[in-house]
Amino acid sequence: MADGTSFYITTPIFYVNDAPHIGHAYTEVAADVLARWHRQAGDRTWFLTGTDEHGQKILRTATANGVTPKEWADKLVSESWYPLLDTIDISNDDFIRTTDERHEQNVQLFLQRLYDAGYIYTGEFEGYYCVGCEEYKQESDLVQGTGEYVGQLVCAIHSKPVELLQESNYFFRMSDFAERLLALYEERPEFVQPESARNEVIQFVRQGLKDLSISRSTFDWGIKVPWDESHVVYVWFDALLNYITAAGYGSDEEAFAERWPATQIVGKDILRFHAVIWPAMLMAAGLEVPKRVFGHGWLLVGGEKMSKSKLTGIAPSEITDTFGSDAFRYYFMRAIAFGQDGSFSWEDLSARYQAELANGFGNLASRVLAMVTRYFDGVVPVSGPAEPADVAIQETVARAAADADAAIERLAIQDALAAIWRIVDELNGYITEQEPWALAKDETKRERLGTVLATAVEGLRALSVLLHPFVPKATTKLWAALGAEAALGELGAQRIGDVGAWGQLPAGTSVAGLEPLFPRIEAVAE
Repeated sequence: MADGTSFYITTPIFYVNDAPHIGHAYTEVAADVLARWHRQAGDRTWFLTGTDEHGQKILRTATANGVTPKEWADKLVSESWYPLLDTIDISNDDFIRTTDERHEQNVQLFLQRLYDAGYIYTGEFEGYYCVGCEEYKQESDLVQGTGEYVGQLVCAIHSKPVELLQESNYFFRMSDFAERLLALYEERPEFVQPESARNEVIQFVRQGLKDLSISRSTFDWGIKVPWDESHVVYVWFDALLNYITAAGYGSDEEAFAERWPATQIVGKDILRFHAVIWPAMLMAAGLEVPKRVFGHGWLLVGGEKMSKSKLTGIAPSEITDTFGSDAFRYYFMRAIAFGQDGSFSWEDLSARYQAELANGFGNLASRVLAMVTRYFDGVVPVSGPAEPADVAIQETVARAAADADAAIERLAIQDALAAIWRIVDELNGYITEQEPWALAKDETKRERLGTVLATAVEGLRALSVLLHPFVPKATTKLWAALGAEAALGELGAQRIGDVGAWGQLPAGTSVAGLEPLFPRIEAVAE
């Protein structure tokens, strides 16, 4: 169980060359669930997200649209990236843009320190470059093109031709850090997760590391190299530093010491940057490496990774406009094992919405409150002596809370939600077996009826707290309907560690009617 320690969580900062799709939103929701859970566990939590706005791809996109790169970035951030956070209820504490002055200044500070320490030198470089990835590619990362690109080498990720670049650049002595990185992976197996990601990273580093070209002189959209303004910093070297510049590196050392190191959530396609280049940079600067780097899988649509360029991107609002933000959050955390690829389908979303959210959780909440209203005039009844069935519910709640917390600690978000859902299933079964509607017909069973409904209400109290990081809107409505706000305080302030303590919602608390938490949806867009 969390003990009030510092928990700093980051998403990757997203490239603003286009509008966000559900793959971006999936990463945001996962990090948000972890942040909300840790806040409710009593940890000093800080959650960072943001946007990556430099590099050749953005320069070219902006030019093609007849605006400056900064104008292009400003437009996309204000019209697409900020609104995304509201669309899916993200509770970030900060939003970093790589065009922020606080970032640019401290990237230069970091770079100067590495240069002064002898980790940066001048050299010539020639290699295949994918503008889509903003990355030099090994030949093993390239495939032969098809269709209009027959006879050309194309990026295996973007299926677009790579460019052969030859430049005189500044280089970071990354090759110096291969042994230290391998020792890190060995000594701290949790540093790169999941296991498949860790194995891939170790295999990559064992093949040997080349020094990294960290500047460009053929275009000027980027942060100037402090000792040579004819060069701009390579976009990835610049972008990775956001995690520390936002946390206070170079500007607020006290805040930085409190927050860093972070738990970092990334897509598996950018794992090498975060698990190889990034820790090497930090080692060179004498800073701690991240607490852990977790590479989650891809969201697949029709068997393919989502991509705007391949027209397989789905805007989050296409889902939330129909199903709501809670259903979006629940579905992606429940249907996909965090760390593995997962397929999205409208049919699966619709089926889970109906079976698990509307019929499972939503209907449970509505039925229990309706029975308290009908049989006890809307007041939580006094609980009589507990029978084995009642004790079983108490035990289910305590065990589910502990199991979910342990799952969150290992970043197994799907397992946490499955553990909590045992309470939903057990409570539904309990009500079916106890038949409060039958008890209500027999005045001699009045005390037993009170115990059954008090037990069900307490179960809903626990569910509100445990599910709040996942479905904040529905749980806030339920919390209010339970009368818990007045009796126990704000939902977000309830401690995960206290969930299993039974009998928190006092007898005599007034409950209110509850509109369906997950209304029936007749038609679904295909």
